[in-house]
Amino acid sequence: MRQSTTAPPPRSWSHTEGYDREQRDFTTSNSQSSSNNLQNQNPANGPPLRRSASIGSNDDQDNAPVGAFDFCNQVRACCYCSISFGQLKLTAFVSFRPADINIRFTCRIQRHREGIDRLNPRYDLFLQNLATNEVQWLLTAVKKRQSQTSYYSIFGSVHDESLPADQQGRGNQVKLAKVRSNFLGTNFSIYSNGRNPSKSFSEYNENKLNADIREELGAVIYEPNILGFRGPRKMTVLLHTMSKTGERIKYRPTKESQSLLAQHKQRDAENILALHNKSPQWNEETQSFVLNFNGRVTQASVKNFQIVHDNDLDYIVMQFGKIDQDNFTMDFRYPLSPIQAFSIALSSFDAKLACE
Repeated sequence: MRQSTTAPPPRSWSHTEGYDREQRDFTTSNSQSSSNNLQNQNPANGPPLRRSASIGSNDDQDNAPVGAFDFCNQVRACCYCSISFGQLKLTAFVSFRPADINIRFTCRIQRHREGIDRLNPRYDLFLQNLATNEVQWLLTAVKKRQSQTSYYSIFGSVHDESLPADQQGRGNQVKLAKVRSNFLGTNFSIYSNGRNPSKSFSEYNENKLNADIREELGAVIYEPNILGFRGPRKMTVLLHTMSKTGERIKYRPTKESQSLLAQHKQRDAENILALHNKSPQWNEETQSFVLNFNGRVTQASVKNFQIVHDNDLDYIVMQFGKIDQDNFTMDFRYPLSPIQAFSIALSSFDAKLACE
């Protein structure tokens, strides 16, 4: 199957009704410039429109091979970031910032569910170079045991910036994020590994608390299928809007009513970016619903999906699909970060009592 020709990435993303398909402008304010003067825009108004290059892919002109881009340098440039744990200054291998505007990340997820891990599997995320089959481990997720609802902890590699590179390793892992569902498995919330504000101590100074409160990274909603109609899942991905410079706006809700899920339920779309899975088409020959994954997905599964914005179905923000029993592909691009994309994929693995 061949994927539709991809389009240049948006400069930044928002809920804005004033959507210009030529510019793919999703900033919090409507763009006033036409598609003819895009190259002359002030860089401060958002990342420039550029073609997105998949690491190692040469499938078509829009997904041209990286060429001069070095795989290792791209890994370093797009993933590393500095973080603080108390007095320690650490470097996290995978950052929370959006994917580079020029890069379509091609990844693979490997599921481990042998023996004791059968009910609480582990998932490893690898960055994949399609040209050389070179891979680089990025993240690991573990499903928590004895939890009333599904709960995934996401771990990444960090190292002490004061130590030389040859003393660093994958073994230095810390919890970076978490994904939790409701009882039915229809709603998922994605947070950084910070403090739950409902468990904070009131005697602490409010400003001091806010620095430690978890950051909301996104949410995923699966539409219930109460009548049991045959067909693929329907999902909505909720994100906070991007700044005009293409950065993710950090948001730390202190009340449940301020969360993405609550605001979406209340029809409060301000500062929320809503993405949806692309509707597949029914194939009479295979008797199944199909999507163009450009050869990246080889097995039909209810878990397979592509994420798009309703106003621009050609720009695939993320795609996820099955290769074999325990191996899956996960490709993503701006405005998602590696941790956000991995979290969305984890939500697809989970059992959903009301959706199938």
